[in-house]
Amino acid sequence: MRFRRTLTLLLLVVPVVGLVLLVLPSARDSGSGALADGTLNTSELVKRGEYLALAGNCASCHTTSDGQYMAGGLPFETPFGTIYSTNITPDVDTGIGNWSDWDFLNSMRHGIRANGEHLYPVFPYTAFTKVSNDDAAALYAYLQSIPAVDRTNTENDLSFPYNIRPLMAVWKQLFFSPGAFETSDDQSEAWNRGAYLVEALAHCSACHTPRNLLGAEKDNAHMAGGEYWDKVAPNVHKPWSAPNLTSSSRGLGAWSKGDLHAYLKTARNDFLESFGPMNEVILHSTRHLSDRDVESMAVYLKSLPAIESSPVTEPDSVVLGRGRTIYNLHCGTCHLPTGNGDPEMAPKLNRGSLVVQAENPASMINVILYGPEAPQANLPPRWREPMEEFQYILDDDEIAAVATFIRHSWENNSNTVSGDQVARQRWE
Repeated sequence: MRFRRTLTLLLLVVPVVGLVLLVLPSARDSGSGALADGTLNTSELVKRGEYLALAGNCASCHTTSDGQYMAGGLPFETPFGTIYSTNITPDVDTGIGNWSDWDFLNSMRHGIRANGEHLYPVFPYTAFTKVSNDDAAALYAYLQSIPAVDRTNTENDLSFPYNIRPLMAVWKQLFFSPGAFETSDDQSEAWNRGAYLVEALAHCSACHTPRNLLGAEKDNAHMAGGEYWDKVAPNVHKPWSAPNLTSSSRGLGAWSKGDLHAYLKTARNDFLESFGPMNEVILHSTRHLSDRDVESMAVYLKSLPAIESSPVTEPDSVVLGRGRTIYNLHCGTCHLPTGNGDPEMAPKLNRGSLVVQAENPASMINVILYGPEAPQANLPPRWREPMEEFQYILDDDEIAAVATFIRHSWENNSNTVSGDQVARQRWE
């Protein structure tokens, strides 16, 4: 059946690939002359580009834990196979040393390499397309200024037919609208700056928006929470859920702009401390941004209209009772019987914890199984004792029961967690 569907897809798609390639726009069609406006000298342009690279969190994706800066090689697990980040140092043979500024803009604006090949949207050009010409020029100048690294790019490991790059032309025609960010005259300067950072450079929707079967973001659920694969242990990747960032009651509705600002600058606020993949976003990106830019991001995020999650079904009373017993035995001492946490012992689990309330419980399950990975940023420890891992203490049904109890107790109101969902997150 899978072969039949694949064959049908190819029969429909391949005949139009050539036509799409002919009509696909190029960055060179968008204007003429130099990219930058010419008001900055080279050193200023490089400095600005370095800041923009921090805003885009480029290093987290293009630098492995044991590799050289921006030399690529980081694996991204997707439903279609594994894609590896590329070398974006100015090495002539293996990096982007032979790229012109127009080639770089073409990759950002249209998802096309210097050799004309289509890029896969794991490189988030669906967001980077909104980056201005001037900012693209600054990013290019910065990347051309860093040390060149001779590291041949790792070949992707994608299943058929997703390993056929020309098919991306069809995907783009269906799901991609290129174009630079346009400000809104009806909004404040802070809102427009925040929208530019969140939607373009920081590409938050890449993780926080659900995707369809072909990997495109769902426009009708923008920022309503998504799923992606990341590590839970060295060389082990499992699903993580990115929470709802709209003003939903199970999203950012309970957070103030001050809560958001504190979290993005310090990895902490009154609700929680960062953990897991979000650590890299904060430690490598948002904490380095100016207070004004972080405030603008908070302004924009708090303006997003609420997209509510699906209706909640009542958990089985037996499951809730079992979960309460496990909670009181293993969790209540630190998180308190009220779920409100303790400033010295543990974060609150009651209303305001986006991970607890998320429709997809993957991240919450990961924390219970493996313990939260605290941010390593030379910060004093937030909690007296780190949370232990329960993967060897509780079985799948027990973890499902306590997660269900937490998600449906006090002021929380989220769906039941099943043993199968827990089993999906285990790696041993």
